[in-house]
Amino acid sequence: MPEFDLDLQAVESQLEGDEGADHRVILDILDGTTPDEEWVRCITNGAILVLNVDGDVNEQAGGFARDVRDSGGSLVHFRGFLIVTPPSVEIDTDRLE
Repeated sequence: MPEFDLDLQAVESQLEGDEGADHRVILDILDGTTPDEEWVRCITNGAILVLNVDGDVNEQAGGFARDVRDSGGSLVHFRGFLIVTPPSVEIDTDRLE
């Protein structure tokens, strides 16, 4: 059986960059009761938001959408939900076309 060299220190250093990341999917309602800064903070920390939109999506998300996009995150309105992801997560909409 051939031997292989596994550099555990290199692997650990890659994992360390992810320390403190919020690896959650947060389900909530976007109705104007949660401050925009809280949504931005969630995305900045690495969480994914799945928000049931209560009202007009442009009005409800207007206070944080630009900040999310400027940081490299993504927003997609799909079937009454707003999906918001940090820069490290891509939303693939190819199958919707």
